[in-house]
Amino acid sequence: EARSVSMSATNKYMITNAGRDFFHIRMRPHPYHVLRINKTLSCAGADRLSTGMRGAFGKPYGTAARVKIGQVLISIRTKEEKVQIAAEALRRAKFKFAGRQKVHVSNKFGFTKFSKDDYKKWQDSGRLIPDGIGVKFLSSRGPLHRLIGREAAAEE
Repeated sequence: EARSVSMSATNKYMITNAGRDFFHIRMRPHPYHVLRINKTLSCAGADRLSTGMRGAFGKPYGTAARVKIGQVLISIRTKEEKVQIAAEALRRAKFKFAGRQKVHVSNKFGFTKFSKDDYKKWQDSGRLIPDGIGVKFLSSRGPLHRLIGREAAAEE
């Protein structure tokens, strides 16, 4: 529940202050962990209906995301001039979670693993391939036609 509430709070603040088309939010942990409940009766005559702890695996009750200390919960990709608005949106979203959260402004370019300077350098040299919302990096290892043939294929 905290995950969806924080998502909607972040989204609403970003839409009203930054504009609908100027950001991309990524929720990092996904709720794959299934919570289960073993229902027992506590009324009169329940001792004949209840089985106690026999077969106590339980029925699915809900889902939860398993999170470790220091794990990133929400990421926002936005333009350089909208960074302060995104930081404020994340500050408001962190109150929806239990415990203490930190807002960190990264020096990475978008959702990639490259810093802004490295991204520009590798982009200009043609070593980055767009891959959805991220990029793939072409290393100097492997067959040469992968690197050399790219310029010829791009010109044709």
